[in-house]
Amino acid sequence: MKLPIELPTDVATLQTLLIAAELRNTRAELRNARKDDRIEQLEKLLADFKRALFGVKSEKSDPQQYHLALEDIETAIAVIHAEDEAIDPPKISGKKRNLNRGQLPKHLLRVDEIIEPENTICSCGTQRHVIGEDVSERLDIIPAQFRVIVTRRPKYACRSCTDGVVQSPAPMRLIEAGMPTEATVASVIVSKYADHLPLYRQSQIYARQGVDLDRSTLARWVGKAAYELMPVYNCLMDKLKQSNKLFMDETTAPVLEPGRGKVKKGYFWALARDDRPWGGDDPPAVVFTYASGRGGKYAVDILQGFEGILQVDGYAGYNSLLDPKANRDIRLAYCWAHARRKLYDLTQNNTAPIATEGLKQIMALYRIEANIRGLTANQRLEVRREKTAPKIAALKTWLDHASTEVSAKSPTGEALKYIVKYWDGLSLFLTDGRIEMDNNTVERTIRPIALNRKNALFAGHHAGAENWAILASLIETCKMNRIEPHQYITKTLTAIVNNHKQSNIEALLPWNIKTHV
Repeated sequence: MKLPIELPTDVATLQTLLIAAELRNTRAELRNARKDDRIEQLEKLLADFKRALFGVKSEKSDPQQYHLALEDIETAIAVIHAEDEAIDPPKISGKKRNLNRGQLPKHLLRVDEIIEPENTICSCGTQRHVIGEDVSERLDIIPAQFRVIVTRRPKYACRSCTDGVVQSPAPMRLIEAGMPTEATVASVIVSKYADHLPLYRQSQIYARQGVDLDRSTLARWVGKAAYELMPVYNCLMDKLKQSNKLFMDETTAPVLEPGRGKVKKGYFWALARDDRPWGGDDPPAVVFTYASGRGGKYAVDILQGFEGILQVDGYAGYNSLLDPKANRDIRLAYCWAHARRKLYDLTQNNTAPIATEGLKQIMALYRIEANIRGLTANQRLEVRREKTAPKIAALKTWLDHASTEVSAKSPTGEALKYIVKYWDGLSLFLTDGRIEMDNNTVERTIRPIALNRKNALFAGHHAGAENWAILASLIETCKMNRIEPHQYITKTLTAIVNNHKQSNIEALLPWNIKTHV
């Protein structure tokens, strides 16, 4: 007969035991609920995967484009697996998962990396000797060259006694039991999101070197990295929203609907900061956010917590930001480049004297701006008040008169109406030296997204587009700060793998990585 457990008689101790037990039960319930959510997400992604692989395909679609759907879905699945493993680490066992990790050809250069124990002297005072070693191989990529990092961990034992064996522990890895180094994973990411090279094409390139790595293997690597880099991405977004002057723009992000052969239009929203034109201290950065639509509600959600000046184009959706219920204090500065573009288009097709005159006056404003770029905000403001303000007043007088000479529904009338409609926001740069005349800063950050979209035609899945946004944000921020993306991602992943503290995640932002890692 099993004896009952002896419980303490002290009331306070009993209360402590009950609270601890309740806390364990709560954590277990949350863990089970989390697993149920993961299972549901995986089942949905698996269904999308099967539709993309076996569903009806449009005859007009390029068959190779379906590789993009598969790799983005597989990457999204890898992100979920990474999150599961972070919540509930897998138990170590001798049985290996049946995954295609690829093969490392014998002809690749081997670079030995020997990790010695800190102390090989036995407790009895005798020098231990090597009795064996564990050897592992991982694929490492350097520009235009493949090599294999061979990690050797000698085992030491004592000849004079049986006081155990010492061996240095195996180093941490991003891909457990996998072959890639962190530099290899970084190379795959940069090739896909900076050099616009889809994973299936990278797989073909590796095959020419005798390295057999299929697309799904590369997708698992990218998915794991995207999951680990997510806290850095979130920190980057938070840092941007702490600024008081930002740019915002959006561009289409076509996403394939698996199995249907159709493409649904989503959007990448870009939030950027660049204070270099007026000598600001904050480093430049950009964060992309994927959304399924273009409505103003998405801009409102992205900008929660931001207060200050937001420079945008004339898209009406940004008016939602002016609702006091949405954001407390946001002022919209509009883009002269869009106003100029409308007039310029008129001059390309036919004779348009009014448009030509409008262009002439706007170009005079840009010439002043070119001369004050790099000055402090106060210096820029002083010049604008002295030289730009009179020209803006003259332009307004001309605009009011020219608007009466053409039909409001004519192309010229529409172009002038655009300027009149946004006049207050277009003139806001006269009141603050930090404001630019246009939104070109953020438009430049979106160009690589557009180029990747052109090469890939579409994202393979909405979850793939979200991962695209995470990785592209870090890569483009590196470019803005003249930081080499491959080195940055390699160092950042290495730091994360070696248990970099979450409380100090800001140290992993691109402009901090050189001094903190």
